[in-house]
Amino acid sequence: MSDALWKSFTTWFLDPTVGKIIAVLAGMLVIAVITHTARRVLLARIESTDTRYRLRKLVNAAGILVAIILITVVFSDKLGNLTVAFGVAGAGIAFALQEVIASIAGWVAVSFGNFYSVGDRVQLGGITGDVIDIGVLRTTIMETGQWVKGDQYNGRIVRVANSFVFKEPVFNYSGDFPFLWDEITVPVKYGSDYRLAREILQKIVDAALGEFVPKAKHTWQEMVNKYRIEDARIEPMILLIANDNWMEFTVRYVTDYKRRRSTKDMLFTRILEEFDATDGKVSLASTTFDLVSAPVIKVRMTEES
Repeated sequence: MSDALWKSFTTWFLDPTVGKIIAVLAGMLVIAVITHTARRVLLARIESTDTRYRLRKLVNAAGILVAIILITVVFSDKLGNLTVAFGVAGAGIAFALQEVIASIAGWVAVSFGNFYSVGDRVQLGGITGDVIDIGVLRTTIMETGQWVKGDQYNGRIVRVANSFVFKEPVFNYSGDFPFLWDEITVPVKYGSDYRLAREILQKIVDAALGEFVPKAKHTWQEMVNKYRIEDARIEPMILLIANDNWMEFTVRYVTDYKRRRSTKDMLFTRILEEFDATDGKVSLASTTFDLVSAPVIKVRMTEES
């Protein structure tokens, strides 16, 4: 290596700025190794999925914070000279990255505004599903519905920008009140014993869903104390209307937000069993069509002379 080249390399290597860059890179490498080791050691001993997820996010956030502090400390003497440049570039960056900035603001709102948390079932940006991760820019949702009936997962993982919390309503199925009111309609044929039908339906829904009532009532009372909302009825109820075709019973009840479809399956199965056991006293109605026979048309032929 020539003397000039060696002198140039030595001058570059001994430059204070280069030394600071190397120090920052070495420090960030150490932080990355420590963060990775902490995740492996700590997470391996935790069985709870929710606790493991929160601890992973906490370790990652701590690593990023330490890295920012390291850069600030190492380049503290250079930050004053860069203030003007940052101010000029800030306006252009803010305009170009307004969606990103809105998403970051949305993340702050979600983190401190109790919009939703990991594990909640929400409808966000037109997507319904369970929140499985909340990032700085996007919320990750395991989608339900679409081509799959009921509230079952369809297998798609959707990432929605956090900025949607400012643009559209956020529907939370499991926030302060992790229950849903649901209804099923039971058509009963005219001529059936409607009193017996009401009694059967009430007995079925009380037996199947009575376990939800005490907890739901307690949770709803907390809602009443927290918000300006009326005290609603939590107990299952049976409503009846009569239309042109049949007597229509509506069974209204409270159930867990993740068990709507399985609850309907259980209720209809029990209803069919109980109605069949009445020996015709109570029968389900269905749409029927009476075909009226066509009138006889008599044609008399006359012979013209």
